[in-house]
Amino acid sequence: MAGVVHIPWYATGFRADVLEQALEEISRISIRYGATSYHVYRYRDDRYKFLQVVAFENKLDFERYWEGADFVDFRVRQGGHFQVPVLYAWADQTAHGELAPEPVTPGSEYRPDEGYADTI
Repeated sequence: MAGVVHIPWYATGFRADVLEQALEEISRISIRYGATSYHVYRYRDDRYKFLQVVAFENKLDFERYWEGADFVDFRVRQGGHFQVPVLYAWADQTAHGELAPEPVTPGSEYRPDEGYADTI
């Protein structure tokens, strides 16, 4: 059954920016292990707090990702950049919605005073 994994991370002092970049990289790698999507969130009220969300079709693919060489290397290299333990939670997605952005029309430009207008 498809599911979504929530992995909370908390950066150690003055290392949140480095951890943010590292989480982006390791999340991108999840696609190689069968992930269908990934998101990394950094909280605004606590800039040291992150949430990594990765969707997989089955838990075995996630376990291959989590225990694979890439994530083991991530945990070794970033070990001093986050607090331990890191406890993930597997969840089933029960609803989803998204607003698609409005398509951009070629040949139009944005004019703040006039809105969108066709160019010559």
